[in-house]
Amino acid sequence: MSQPEFPDAALVLVGHGTTLNEDSATPVYQHAAELRRRNCFAEVREGFWKQQPLVSELFPALDTPRVFIAPLFISEGYFCEQVIPRALGFEREGHGGIRRVQRRSAQILKYCRPVGTHPSMTSALLARARGVVQQYPFPRAPLPNETTLIVAGHGTEQNENSRVVVERQAEVISSQRSYAAVHAVFLEEQPLIPTCYSLAQTKNMVVVPFFISDGLHVREDIPILLGESERIVKQRLQQGQATWRNPTEKQGKLVWYAGSVGTEPSLADVILERVREADSWGSFSG
Repeated sequence: MSQPEFPDAALVLVGHGTTLNEDSATPVYQHAAELRRRNCFAEVREGFWKQQPLVSELFPALDTPRVFIAPLFISEGYFCEQVIPRALGFEREGHGGIRRVQRRSAQILKYCRPVGTHPSMTSALLARARGVVQQYPFPRAPLPNETTLIVAGHGTEQNENSRVVVERQAEVISSQRSYAAVHAVFLEEQPLIPTCYSLAQTKNMVVVPFFISDGLHVREDIPILLGESERIVKQRLQQGQATWRNPTEKQGKLVWYAGSVGTEPSLADVILERVREADSWGSFSG
């Protein structure tokens, strides 16, 4: 077994979590298990804001000299940059913002930037788009230049960063000119997800949810907004089936629907990059 890259450090991988849907926690456990398998750290722990084990309760059990806290979130939004840092004591008192590096007794704690804003997420998104078409090449796998790529994000008026990261991905991929067109659409902001049919000028369309988990937004809300019957979606959910059949023809388009970008295996590498970035910050600034 190779020597750990961070033999004196623990990694705490933080997710939102929910008691309403077990799929929400899956990416945290998935990527934590992979990093544990790689023997990168002295210890790897999973923690959540909304379910057990709560991230705020993990620290007393960690006795490594250094602890990296890596938020598995898409954007620098409300929970990632305000709620969780405040709860963990990383908020700058009276000044706002985050003090990402702290010394507490004999430990140095570092609060990494969110995984979803790392430039490598573009590769993960493209892998999701390619993968779903290759997995379901019916009647044949269309070429990217015959296909419109739709990046579906959450969006929220409470924090503009939620949409910025999705739009940035669409701009970067569009500039590569591999797809016929690339558009960002949202659950809660304009342009809304159903507008993808009018935005796409090609018959082939691949929709990739820019979400961390295959939770209810990805498995239920978006398929319904793409035109699948709510009754059918709920029936498939109850039966443990995929809620979208690839490809499905809707409104004259042949639509492939991928899994969330957060479950792409390469995210373990992105998490490591965020930790390496935090490692470079030194002991008292960040």
